[in-house]
Amino acid sequence: MLEISKGARVALDILHTHGYEAYLVGGCVRDMVMGVRAHDYDITTSATPNQMKKAFWGQRIIETGIKHGTLTFVYEKEPIEITTYRIEGEYKDNRHPESVVFTTELKSDLCRRDFTMNALVYNEREGIIDLFGGLDDIKSKLVRAVGEPEKRFTEDALRILRGMRFASTLGFEIEEKTRAAMIKCAPLLKSISGERINCELGKLLVGKNVGGVLRSCREVFEVILPVIKQMNGFLQHTKYHIYDVWEHTVRTVENIEPKAHLRLTMLLHDTGKPSKFTMDSSGVGHFYGHGTVSCEIAKEFLDKYKYDNFTKARVLELIKIHDTPIEPDRVLIKKRINRIGKDTFFELLRVKRADDLAKSPEYKTTELLDKIEDIANEIIKEECFTLASLKISGYDLILLGFMGREIGKALDLLLNEVIEEKIENEKDTLIKRAKELLGEGQ
Repeated sequence: MLEISKGARVALDILHTHGYEAYLVGGCVRDMVMGVRAHDYDITTSATPNQMKKAFWGQRIIETGIKHGTLTFVYEKEPIEITTYRIEGEYKDNRHPESVVFTTELKSDLCRRDFTMNALVYNEREGIIDLFGGLDDIKSKLVRAVGEPEKRFTEDALRILRGMRFASTLGFEIEEKTRAAMIKCAPLLKSISGERINCELGKLLVGKNVGGVLRSCREVFEVILPVIKQMNGFLQHTKYHIYDVWEHTVRTVENIEPKAHLRLTMLLHDTGKPSKFTMDSSGVGHFYGHGTVSCEIAKEFLDKYKYDNFTKARVLELIKIHDTPIEPDRVLIKKRINRIGKDTFFELLRVKRADDLAKSPEYKTTELLDKIEDIANEIIKEECFTLASLKISGYDLILLGFMGREIGKALDLLLNEVIEEKIENEKDTLIKRAKELLGEGQ
């Protein structure tokens, strides 16, 4: 017996007491079968919308989508979405059915589900009902479409990305016929809104099997990011790289921590390489200026798929500076942290580390990056690298006689001298130096 919430149990009991079939369905059943606690519960039932309203008379209900057979029962602040068994009509926009017909047959309802692992139903009276082999597919770690895969994806193209997302987040493989249908139907994704693609892609990229999905469904990603077609098989002709641009990219995505904006950075950081490739007389490849082109491609991508301002700003900044050399020099590191901020600096190190791990093992710079990170951590704990940590303020300078723009200019000069370790970050020392600047007229 699976452990379900009190609200879900009450909802099932109400429907059963009134003589209707009712089961938990979809992701909550899948998660419970996999030993993961379910957070959202959906119920499918033979009761029509009017019958549901009568059965839940006196209870708190929200007519979420009653026209299409869905209402939400709220039990002690827990929402339970309940939907009548239904058969969906033709999909004309590759996303939404033209019509919905209610049915009293469970199988007819489950036939319209996307993947076998999401077509499992459960209640405490009958246990798990599995009409399409979902339990075996979960055991085998397979994402398999219900029925004919191509039909499922033609009905709703977003299911292509959903299936890939499940494979990535759950660590599953995609069953071959399902994968082939995803690739064949991938052009249908052009009709899906940027926001929807953004949502699925974000979850997919932070999954534990992201590399496997990027490789096995590359043709799908080419629809979303066309430059991938050029990156695939594009050899780099340099001793530092043993992989083509696409495989290098996939490995960098795998190598960085699973934060959406960092993995997006790695996915997009070398997109400009194919268009900037040159080869010198020695047969060595170069990609001068590829960072700028990568930024242009990334901006177009991030705008098209409606990414938030934080993500756009951070991804573009990291791509722009990802190839900038960093040396284990305290002063240079302080200047870099001052310029881009400590959060971006440490993320830049993560980007460089991920990039480094996707190159030839002979030229890894892991020890150098470790040393730089150690120095940066010491600086963050002990040293001054921003105006906020400078032990003199604009008010202090005003008291000394500075005015207008002179104040900001003097603060910048003092901070730079502290960063360069020409003077100590002590108030008396800074006051003395400020007086000198005032006498020099800066």
